[in-house]
Parts: sequence; structure tokens; C-alpha cells
Amino acid sequence: MRARLLAMAILGAMATTPTANFAAPVSPAHSDAGADRMELVLPKGKLELRLLETGVIQLRTEGTHEPATPVIDDQAHFGPVDVSRYTQGADQVMRSSGLIVRWNPATHSLRVDDPSEHQLMEVDLSQALDGRWTVRHAKDDPQYGVGGLNAFDAKTGNLLRQGKQVATAGNQGHTGAPFVWSTAGYGVLADAEPARFDLSATDIRVQATPNAVRTLYLFVGSPADVFGQLHDISGASPMFPKWAMGFTNSQWGIDQKEALTLVDTYRAKHIPIDNFTFDFDWKAWGEDMGEFRWNTDKFPDGPDGKLKQQMDQRGMHMTGIMKPRVHVNTVEGREATERGYWLAQSKEAPDYFSHKPVRDVDFDKPEVRAWFFNDALKHSYETGIVGWWNDEADDSGVDTQFLNMQRALYDGQRGISDQRVWSINRNFYLGSQRYAYGVWSGDIQSGFASMAAQRQRMLAAFDVGAMHWGMDGGGFKAPMPVPENYARWIQFGAFTPVFRVHADFGQKRQPWVYGPIAEKAATDAIRLRYSLIPYIYSYENFAHRYGVGLVRPLQFVYPNDPAQRDRIDAWMFGDYLLVSPIVDQGQTVKHLQLPKGRWINWFDGKVYDGDREITLNVDAANWSDIPLFVREGAIIPQQAVMDFVSQHPVTTLDVQVFPSASLTTFNVYDDDGETYAYEKGAFFQQMLSTRRDGNGVTLGLGAAVQGFKPALHDYVFAIHGDAGKAVTELHGKPLQDLGTIDALRASPSEGWARGHDRFGEVTYVKLLLSGPAREFHIDTATVTP
Repeated sequence: MRARLLAMAILGAMATTPTANFAAPVSPAHSDAGADRMELVLPKGKLELRLLETGVIQLRTEGTHEPATPVIDDQAHFGPVDVSRYTQGADQVMRSSGLIVRWNPATHSLRVDDPSEHQLMEVDLSQALDGRWTVRHAKDDPQYGVGGLNAFDAKTGNLLRQGKQVATAGNQGHTGAPFVWSTAGYGVLADAEPARFDLSATDIRVQATPNAVRTLYLFVGSPADVFGQLHDISGASPMFPKWAMGFTNSQWGIDQKEALTLVDTYRAKHIPIDNFTFDFDWKAWGEDMGEFRWNTDKFPDGPDGKLKQQMDQRGMHMTGIMKPRVHVNTVEGREATERGYWLAQSKEAPDYFSHKPVRDVDFDKPEVRAWFFNDALKHSYETGIVGWWNDEADDSGVDTQFLNMQRALYDGQRGISDQRVWSINRNFYLGSQRYAYGVWSGDIQSGFASMAAQRQRMLAAFDVGAMHWGMDGGGFKAPMPVPENYARWIQFGAFTPVFRVHADFGQKRQPWVYGPIAEKAATDAIRLRYSLIPYIYSYENFAHRYGVGLVRPLQFVYPNDPAQRDRIDAWMFGDYLLVSPIVDQGQTVKHLQLPKGRWINWFDGKVYDGDREITLNVDAANWSDIPLFVREGAIIPQQAVMDFVSQHPVTTLDVQVFPSASLTTFNVYDDDGETYAYEKGAFFQQMLSTRRDGNGVTLGLGAAVQGFKPALHDYVFAIHGDAGKAVTELHGKPLQDLGTIDALRASPSEGWARGHDRFGEVTYVKLLLSGPAREFHIDTATVTP
């Protein structure tokens, strides 16, 4: 099992598991070869049970060897698991550090416990050989996963799942997975497409048609463990480029001249942005190879690379829309006909934009994927289209059409370049994440009700493993959003993984279009997002390594708190920020239930005890406020705001520290932000830690991993709480008191200073970047009881 100590340290709120008392095992504590496998003999045949990791059970019909669907990563490898084997009464017992399996050959009963002998699941195998499985659990365990809502579903939805559910990629904006999990400490994954679940108060029933479910996976552990295990089985999400942590403006109805003018306006106004995404306009749609090449009427400097040079000079990336369909009466269309590349479910019909006949190709075929990333598309990539906005493949009704469309682009780009792949797609099925796959919520309406409905869609996407989620900020469809709606939508979007705006043909979504009040509110939100890039990017790496994304539903972070089980009004942004955007028009007062703990308002520093409802005044005139709270114990790195992510080298990180009585950590991560060198160890990583004690605060820097040399020179920690009176390195000398924060920043050496900000008293500590682990103690003027 991959190490999850870092995951547990950062996420916090993880349950501890006491050591259980067992009868003396009849086999050694360490496993022998094959000890992590068991043959389950049933009346009509056999099942193979294997522990793939300490918390993962694989059950499969004898003779089943390959994954049945792309849900499972066929490149995943698992070594032997350290287990104990013994008998206990009539049971054959297999125990790892993460779970206990009890098999009774006489009754054909399979029971799964956590390490403290608490029963989590009992698997009814009576119909397993027919591909139908029943997993029994404690009554009313909360269940999550399976899927979310489509873009135009009239329901507002929730996160809990009950009754009959079909796991499908679905239509616009839908996210799906054959995966159910519970905050009670387990998960169930079927290698099936589509899988059908029947969720009752006590059972999870799984089947698939027309094919039977031949392989089932059972996970045991905290939500962080379960999603880490899902990551290991279904595959890791490659890291997006660092520029994708910033802001994206999509637009339908644009040409080269307007695009450059808009980018120049963003730069003149110092509204940060990193990516402009073009709709149909960039393509020679309807012409020979027009699906794959520049439209020279609208973008005359596209094909020769001059436009790319101009955008590069402005620090702007260009990304473009892609469609799954090809015009039938073109060179490529005739080739698709000759080679049998058309999707069977797709019928020839007039395209709504070109009005010429088109048809979808079948991306499930490897030869189609290789053909799709052709020389014309390679040239478009080389001349500046560096990311993929894949649209309308959900219309096919094939769960894997979008997955494999992006796979074609991912494999194609990686075949010719080391630059990271970026994409957004209009639905999601588990397994897609392996191909640098983002999802957006579809062609949604503008308006407050539509904006509010996006909260459930985002959090439900997380619940099925879709960690790169975004939406058309401002809404796609007419009418134009009112200025207040636009401003609030940008504030919402700033706290989502993929931060972008888009609209229907001819509509604009630039902040200055909506008047000076909305422009300021939107600009402030975008700039706040850019100040948090080091925090956000560290979680991008965390998602890649551990399967847990930047945004977390509250039931994930507080699994034992019933009050958080079905909340969509607030979420965690990373481990240390809680956000609850304003989504109601003209709202003047907001009531917010804070989870357990101690919380600090980001904007005014007011401190709140959690596990209760608070009342906030809302700025209904200027829309200047975002309900944003810091969890006590937080370590939040920030950087100077820039017009685009890589505008200047980041030589200093300002780290906001809010110590608690418990040790908390944050893993600062950096790499080149552009290539896949991180896969070969070219990255920087350093663990920061803090804890408040009776005499002050301990501040730790772990040993740095420096396969990559960052521009970073120093950290300036802002330690909030009682004012410091001395700062001393453990087993070392006191640091010099430099008096003021300005003097401290100007100093070439380490030191400290006192100050005051919106949070109250601050002790600033400047530490130079160094490799070895170090620890410091800040003595405070007032002893904390």
C-alpha cells in the first residue's frame, strides 16, 4: 500500500485505529508468498480473493484476469501485502494493518472488519458467479458516489445516494463512476460499464447489463484512504500545468484582432489571466481537415506561428475546442468511411454550425485515436493550441466516448511533446482522470438559481473521483447575467479547481463588461486566487499522488459529524480554507453552520468557535465579500499577485500560520510547472509544521527534497497569535529582532519582527531556503494557557 502518512497529516480529522486483541495466529506475523490470496469455493464455482493493498480487497470470478473496462488502470501494479493468516473458530482469517477478512467455507460468508474488529461489510456471494453482488453494512450508513446531475436536471440535488442508481458518464455535465463509498469507512468499486446499484438502508447491490460484474473491489479506511485506494486502482491524474491553476476566459465569436485586444485589456487593468480558449472560431470548420487546423480568415497569423509569438509575449496560453464529429464529405470524412471509423450509434446529420453533414468517429477504437491526432492537429498544437476543450461527445450515449476522445489527444500530445496536457470535457466516467482530464458542468443557464445549483454538481463530481471540475462562469445561455450575478459567480469560481468563464455565441464574460462595481469585485476575487497559487499548486500535486483534490466536501473532512453529511452550501478548499459563496440575489444576511473547531474570518480576522451557526452581514451594494474562513492550525503559503502565473520568479513565499494545540503540516511543492520532469523526480518539496504550546509556538521545516531547484529564496512566516518576544532555533542561537516587517524583508539574513494586521498580533519570521530539517521556537509575550 502506498504511504498515506502525508495524506493523513495534511487532511487531519483522520480516525485512529486501536490494535485488536486476537487469538494467537497459526502463521507468522509476516506473510509468506501467496498469503495475501485466498480461494473461495462456492457451490457453483470459485472466486479469487486478493489483498492488493493493506486496505483493498479484489474479488473476481476464477479465470478473470484483465480489466473489463477503462475504469481500472491496466498499468497498475501491486506487490505482496504483509498479512497474518490464521483460523478463528470456523473462520479462515486474513489480517493486514488495514483490515480483517473472515471467510467461513461452510456458510460461504465473507466478512470485512476494520483493524479494531468493527464489522464494516458482509458480502453475499450467493449470486456472485452470475455477476450480481450484495454488500451488507450497518443500517443507515451514509452512501455517496455513483453520479451527479446533468446540466439541465431540474432538481437541485444533494450528495447522499439512495435507491436505484445507474453509474454512467451521462449527458452534459454529468459525472459518474461504478463506485459507492461511505464515511463509515469503506467503498465498493465495480469493474463494469454501466453498473447498476440498488442502495438500501442495509445493502449495496451491484450488477451490470448486458455483461456481468466479474470483478469487485472493496476498500477500507477513512475517506482519504478510500480515495487513495481508488487512485491506485483506477489510476492517477497527471498534473495540469501551473498556468491552469489561474484564470481562463473562453469565448464563442472572436477573431485574432479581438483576442489580442482583450488580452491587452486584461494586462492593462492588471486582471490576472493565463488562458484564452477559442470556440468554433479558431477552426476551418467544414473544410478539408478543418476540424484540425486554423481558420485563416479569422486567425491569419495562426498557421505560421506569429500569433503564438504575440501571445507568448503577453504570457497568454491559447486552447481550442475540439469536436468528436468529422464532416463526411471531406478528405478526412471519406477516409473515415473507407476505414470504418464511424461510431455505430452516430448517424449522419447536418451540423448546426456549418450545416454540412457530419458524423462522430468511434474513439473506443485505438486506430481512430491514433488517426485523430494527425499532422494537421500536430501543426495546430505546435503553433499555439496547447490545450483541449472537448465538446459534445456526451451526445453519443457511450460512456467511454469522451474518455477515449481525450485519451487520443493525451497520447498524441505526449507522443510529440513533454509539455503537460490540459483538457476540459463535458462529462466524466471514472478512468478518464488518467488522461489529464477536466470536466465542466455543461451549457448551463445564467442566473442565480443556476449558479447555486453548480455547488452540488461540483461536490458530487468529487464524490466519484472527478477532481478537476469547472463551470461556465457567468452561465452559458442567455440572458446576460446581471452585474451582481457575474460578480458573485467569479467569487464562486475562484474557489473551484478549474476557474473559467464562458458564454453563448457573441456574449462577453470579461469583468469590465459588467460595470465598475462588478469589475472590482471580480478582479479582487481573481487576484485573491492568484495570491494562493502556491497553496493551490501544492494540492494539485497532492491530487496526483494521493487521489484527493483541492476541493473537498465537508462530509469527507468530517466523516463522523452527521451535520456535514449532505451539505452543499460550503466546502473545504484544501485542508485549511472553508468557503461558502454568496449565491442569492440581494442577500444582506447569511447564516452559516461552521463545522467543529475554531475558525477565523479571512477578511476581518474575527474568530468563531465552530459546531454552531453564525450570522454574517453581506455586502449587497458592492458585492465585496466572500464568506471565507481559516481553520485553526492552518499553514497557507501565498505569493505576490502577478498578471499571469509565470510572470516573475517567485523568490519569497509569505506563509500565513494559525497555530493550534495539535501539530499541523503543509507540504510546499514546486516544479517547472510545464513538463513531465516531475515524473522522474524533478520537483521541490518541503514540509512545514507548527504547533502551539504553553510557552509559544514551534515552527518546523522538514528536510527539503530538491530534485528541482526553485527560484524560492526564503519564507516569511506570519505567525498569528500572541506577540513574540524571542525566536530561537532548536539547538542554535536566537534570531535577530529586525524591528519591522519592512526591515525584515529587506534583510539578506534570517530574522524576525513584530507587527499587526487584520488578524491581530503577528510575529514575522524570515527563514532562508535550506536543505536540512530545522526547528524554531517563538516565545510569546503572553503565555497561552
